[in-house]
Amino acid sequence: MVWLKFLLCFAVILLAGTKLARYGDAIAEKTGLGRIWIGLVFLAAITSMPELVTGVSSAAIVGLPDLALGTLFGSCLFNLVILALLDVLCRSAPILSKASLRQMTSAGWGILLIAIAAGSILAGERLSGLALGWVGIPSIIILVLYLVGIRQIFRFERKHPLPPQAAPSQYEGIPVRRLYLKFALAAIAVIGAGIWLAVVGDEIIETTGWGATFVGSLFLAITTSMPELVVTIAALRLGAIDMAVADILGANMLDMVVITWADLFYTRGLLLSSASSDHLTTAAAAIAMSLFVIAGLRFRQKKKTFFIISWYGLALIGLYILGAYSLFTSGIGLG
Repeated sequence: MVWLKFLLCFAVILLAGTKLARYGDAIAEKTGLGRIWIGLVFLAAITSMPELVTGVSSAAIVGLPDLALGTLFGSCLFNLVILALLDVLCRSAPILSKASLRQMTSAGWGILLIAIAAGSILAGERLSGLALGWVGIPSIIILVLYLVGIRQIFRFERKHPLPPQAAPSQYEGIPVRRLYLKFALAAIAVIGAGIWLAVVGDEIIETTGWGATFVGSLFLAITTSMPELVVTIAALRLGAIDMAVADILGANMLDMVVITWADLFYTRGLLLSSASSDHLTTAAAAIAMSLFVIAGLRFRQKKKTFFIISWYGLALIGLYILGAYSLFTSGIGLG
């Protein structure tokens, strides 16, 4: 029965998240902003909503910081694996070779935010005194640095806009009022399913004996990352590669910002100090995968190394499998 609930949550988030991303894309198109900025902030915020709701509800309602952090770190891993899938689907050339070098900045900020979260987990109780009320200072630093990074990227994009790419509009026939109404309804569905998903995750832990870190980092992370998968594949088909890559990197940055909100609603202590050290495996894998993305952006190969996939695509898949296996072997014992 618990797995039926999980599959139902999966289906609701997949369908509602797909609609939410589509309507968000329509709203973004009408703003006239660049594709990098739309993907990094607007679409990333839309597609990261399941992680926000699941992470906060895991901490506030279920009271499991490991489930919340596992979902967020695991989502970062799965998001980066999506880039490997996009590389396979992009047959003409390695996908990161066709993306703007400006994406390296977003990847770098993502690494910084993940490293701060990982360092706080590693320090554990030694940082228990660094708090503002019941919220840890490291969590606040993550939010502040995200805002600083986004502001810098926004200012650079406004001063140095990329040449516009012509593309036919898909949303001319959708009235604005109906668009916002559908957007709101899809958002409500994602929020409701996200809260239920956190409760179901707790039931899975009790039923199987698996640890919260394993369940959050794999099962919930993959489910809540479905909107990113759908949006990026759709963007790739439109030829909007920068939007697709920016959505992934922006979603990873926002996943770390969710830690701040989860810490705010977790009143039993400091969220990061209460977390299991098993998250360090996921964080290290996410940092390494982000570095491979930066390398792929920097060294712009004209052809794929292995015919259908680039070298960094295989590296991303390998690191994800390694991190998942490590979490599986440790997560079983946490039950």
